[in-house]
Amino acid sequence: MPVETYVGQLQPEDQDAVIWRFVNMKKFRDLVDTQELYFCRADLFSQDETEGLPPENYKPFPHLNPLDLNDRRQIDDSIGSVAQDREAFYINCWHLFREETCKMWEQYGKDGVAICSRYRLLKTELYAMKDRAFIGLVKYGSAHMEGWNLFRFITHKRKEYAAEQEVRAWLWIIEPHASGSRHFDSDNRVYTRPLTPPPDHVLKGHRRKISLQALVTGIVVTPWASSTTFEEIRTLVENKGYTIPVQPSALTRYREFLPC
Repeated sequence: MPVETYVGQLQPEDQDAVIWRFVNMKKFRDLVDTQELYFCRADLFSQDETEGLPPENYKPFPHLNPLDLNDRRQIDDSIGSVAQDREAFYINCWHLFREETCKMWEQYGKDGVAICSRYRLLKTELYAMKDRAFIGLVKYGSAHMEGWNLFRFITHKRKEYAAEQEVRAWLWIIEPHASGSRHFDSDNRVYTRPLTPPPDHVLKGHRRKISLQALVTGIVVTPWASSTTFEEIRTLVENKGYTIPVQPSALTRYREFLPC
């Protein structure tokens, strides 16, 4: 299916922009073995529980007073509905590469690697999928946000995450039988989060086949890797029949000065 556009979409000016995906060794081995990208459900991101939700204190309804009980109920109902709607979004995160930073390695790939690619190549892999697929750059902060729109929320993050410069690929997989009223209790009180998990048939993630050789332009090994670990990674790639270059991080030479 074609990769779809969406409201407020932001893409790199250069479609061949370099992108990296930091992964630990377990995820790297899985990727090499299966040639599958994993798309995680938006409400299950452990590092940001507000993923896909409207920013805190965002007020798109000027006619509603958050101090009025009836208006507050309407606002909470809207947020609670979005908290369930985001369960249909499955995300695969990349980093718009400019330069290596210790922070990104520490947070996402300290014991692993960075998978290197280009924006265009990732977009091409999405075209081969049968799902409704989307890709774009994440925006940070809410100053330029307007309206009440799921796609604006799923492509925005708080300002403290701006250093991530995220390229976000995602699938929109709607489960028609998933309840949308799980943010009401038995007394009809409304909450901004669902009170129960979604049904079991709403999966925690989806795996999709890709051509690893076509997608990946290189593999960069964490600056904390030993020479033995580096060779193990290089051998793993070669033994699987890939002709993908494996190289150490440019920060390796400064390893003794990096945080432990």
